[in-house]
Amino acid sequence: MTRLLLVDDEVHALEGIKAAVNWGRLGVTEVLTAFDIHQAKEFFTETVPVDVMLCDNEMPLGSGLELLGWVRERSPDTESIFLTCHADFHYAKQAIQLGSFDYLLKPVPIPELENVIAKAIDKKKQESKKSEYSQYGQYWIQHQPLLVERFWLDILNRSIPARPESIRQAAEERNIPFAEQMIFVPVLIEVKRWHKSFTVRDEKILEYALRNSAEELLLRLGSYGQLLPLNKGSLLAILSFEQWTEVEASRLRQNSDAFIRSCRQYFYCDLNVYVGLITRAHEMPSVVDRLQALDRNNVALDNKVLYLDGKQEARMIPFSEPELKDWAVLLREGDKEKLVSEITRYLEGPSIASGLDAKRLHHFHQDILQLVYSSLQSKGIQAHQLFSDDTSVEMSLRASRSVRDMIVWANHIIARSIEYMRAVERSETVVDRVAAYVVSQMDKSITRDEIAKHVYLNPDYLDRIFKKETGLSVTEFVYRERMTVAQRLLSNTNLPVHVIAIQVGFTNFSHFSRMFKKHTNCNPLEYRREEQTK
Repeated sequence: MTRLLLVDDEVHALEGIKAAVNWGRLGVTEVLTAFDIHQAKEFFTETVPVDVMLCDNEMPLGSGLELLGWVRERSPDTESIFLTCHADFHYAKQAIQLGSFDYLLKPVPIPELENVIAKAIDKKKQESKKSEYSQYGQYWIQHQPLLVERFWLDILNRSIPARPESIRQAAEERNIPFAEQMIFVPVLIEVKRWHKSFTVRDEKILEYALRNSAEELLLRLGSYGQLLPLNKGSLLAILSFEQWTEVEASRLRQNSDAFIRSCRQYFYCDLNVYVGLITRAHEMPSVVDRLQALDRNNVALDNKVLYLDGKQEARMIPFSEPELKDWAVLLREGDKEKLVSEITRYLEGPSIASGLDAKRLHHFHQDILQLVYSSLQSKGIQAHQLFSDDTSVEMSLRASRSVRDMIVWANHIIARSIEYMRAVERSETVVDRVAAYVVSQMDKSITRDEIAKHVYLNPDYLDRIFKKETGLSVTEFVYRERMTVAQRLLSNTNLPVHVIAIQVGFTNFSHFSRMFKKHTNCNPLEYRREEQTK
């Protein structure tokens, strides 16, 4: 017997769903209706439980989210399907947090609604079957997932030796049903990147939703399924099959494709699914190692289902080296668009993409760094200062992970390099920037090296620019600026001399007086008297 509760304050919508859905085909024996959360709560106080609840969000006496939270506390076995008129991530996030089975937008097509209801009922039945079958009672129901997860992680980490007898013994010691003849297919899920910027909390919620989606689409394909967290953005699904034929392989491929599509659409990410070989439990660590190596070497493909295939792994496609000499000319000429286009064409070329692995992409990363740093060095620009900001560092770290990330990083580093090399070529711009910086730091003790660091130039190179444009070294320029400001303050204000000394970066009054006299041939007080009597 399956009881389903419809909750919606719109009478016509509620009656429309009740009349349109083929309840008999779904196995629903009783359909209950409620027009607000108070009526809905009354059904949960009865002795016969509600198996599935289909709930609207906006209602006059309380929202569906409030009802969902209340139901999760009092009837955690009820599967809840959430309906709303708003395609708002905020609502979806709250529904996910509250354990909603699914989140549907009105108006929902009846076939789609029936499909979701059928899945919710199936999940309810599977959980009930596990409860009846378990020889360990309620304790086993509550703790089995954690025990089994730890069991598999210990196998993968080789805490349990990768031998059939060791795994069988470990399973017996932990009271985990296990047979050595069981066959498994490991499926590795790797998130490549998120399309939006999220808070840590929102990213955790999306990861939880992604995990739920994997459980729905992948774990139910076999007679047994376990989902394990490996690293950040990495999950491993272990599927057990009584037999492995083309039918099972085809279903896994179809569901993996559907999983990727749903993740791109609803969870704002790119990812890949890697399907392993049929294996026994003791072979699992080595097969998973190979899957992870396949992911590390996959730098060209996103949102694909990829297979662990010996022939595919061994394939090495030769390809030409990048035209670094030609690219160096484009960089010196400042032709950013042409250079980035050439790099993109090279990385996305059909023969290159199919033969490109992590090692080759890392070598390419080093080549581009050498190309850019050599050009910057010829201009006296300190590359490590120009690219020490958090954004540049993060992009560089990600560049070797995929072709897409490499292109984003190359575009960033080339654009920034060309922009600054052009600024250096306009030496008056550098002089102006230094002058503005010196004025802003007038009350501080600054060195030539600190000034050069501010404009990303080698100190000696900066001195050459200053000598050429002003006839002064950087140190001489700073000294002249300090004395000029001190003269102005002595002439136009009544500030004490020691205060003026501090204002122009001197902490030692005697030193200031000596330097001022050297510059003007009189001490500060004499200078003030002469200027104010004019």
